[in-house]
Amino acid sequence: MHRMPRMPRIPGVRAGVGTAAVALTLLATVPHAVAAPPPLPVPAAAAAPAVSEPHSVAHFLLTKGQTPENIALAPDGSADVTFAFARQVARVDARGRTRILATLPNEPHPATPLVGVPVTTGIVRTHDGVLYVGYNTGTAALTGIWRITPDGSVSRFVALPANTFTNGVGLDEHHGFLYLADSALGKVWRVSLRDRAVRSWATGRRLSPDKFIGANGIKLRNDAVWVSNYDRGTLLRIPIRRDGSAGTASVRASGLAGIDDFAFAGRDGAVLAALNPRSELALVRPDGTHTIELGARNGLSNPTSVAVREGRVYVPSAAYTTQRDPNLLVGRLSGHGTDGHGTDRHGAGDHRIHALRNPR
Repeated sequence: MHRMPRMPRIPGVRAGVGTAAVALTLLATVPHAVAAPPPLPVPAAAAAPAVSEPHSVAHFLLTKGQTPENIALAPDGSADVTFAFARQVARVDARGRTRILATLPNEPHPATPLVGVPVTTGIVRTHDGVLYVGYNTGTAALTGIWRITPDGSVSRFVALPANTFTNGVGLDEHHGFLYLADSALGKVWRVSLRDRAVRSWATGRRLSPDKFIGANGIKLRNDAVWVSNYDRGTLLRIPIRRDGSAGTASVRASGLAGIDDFAFAGRDGAVLAALNPRSELALVRPDGTHTIELGARNGLSNPTSVAVREGRVYVPSAAYTTQRDPNLLVGRLSGHGTDGHGTDRHGAGDHRIHALRNPR
C-alpha cells in the first residue's frame, strides 16, 4: 500500500473514522486504466429512466462512522447495511427507522490494507436470516467473514489472511458457497457454507488493482460470478465450470470509472452499478453500453452498492469523499426485461440450502 497524504482533520469526526475517510478521498482521484468510451446513441425505447421516484428513506451520522458500505434485503422490506467505519451492521426498516444489530470487536492495532483502520464491508443474508459480513483489520486475530444470527450472536465464521481486503460478498445459497472480492490482492475467494473451507478461486490481471482498488463488487447469476474492478472501470463475468472451478474472466462492460458494487435489474441481464466517486447510478445494458440513471441531484453521495427487489431499487451512499449526507435512497424500477417486479431471481441469494449435501 502506498503512503497516504496528510490531510486536515475533519471536524466532528473521531480520529479512527476521520483517518479512514481521508484515506478514501483517493477514490475520487485515482486514475483509471480504462477510459470511458464515446457516448453511443441510445434507442428511443431505452431513453426513459429505468429508475424513478428516488428519495432518501434514512440519513446516517458521519460523526458516528455510519458510512453504509453494503446492503442485504430482508423479506419484510427492511435493509441490513454495514457501517464501514463504525464496525457495525444496522437494520433500516420500511419506515426508515435504524437500529444497530451488531458491533464487531475492535482491533486496537489495525494494519488494514488500503485504509489502515478496521472496516466492515460486504454483507449477504441467507434464507434463515443469518448474515455474513466481511471484516478487515490487517490482523490474523479478526480478519475474515463474520456470522450474525437472528438472535444477535456474533462470531467469526472463517479467518482470512491479514493482508486481504474483502470487499463485496456474493452468495450462492443453492450450492452453499460465499464468493469474496479481494480488493487488495485482486482475487476472488470461495468459502463453503458447509465445512467452512476457504480457497483462492480466481486470480488474474483483470481482477487486480491498477493503482488502488481491484476487485470490488460481486454477484452471482446463471452459473457465473460477476465482479467489478474499481481501478479499471470494468464489469467482469467469470463462468463457474462444471467442477466448480473458475473459467476465464471476460470483460462485459468498460468505461465505468469508479464502479463499486452492483445488482442485476432483471431477466435481460441489465445491471445497476454504483459509480462511487461520481455519485452516480449507472444502468449497464447487456451489450455493455451504459447510461446514468441517478446522480448527486437525486441525493446520491458516493454510492457504494445496489440492491433490487420487488420493483424497488436500494442505493446506500457512504459520503466518503463528499463528507455530506450518508443515506439510503430508494427508487422504483421499470422495464429492462424484469419479471414484472423488477426482481433478479438468478443467483440473488434467495435459494434454499437444499443442495449442500452435493455442492458444486
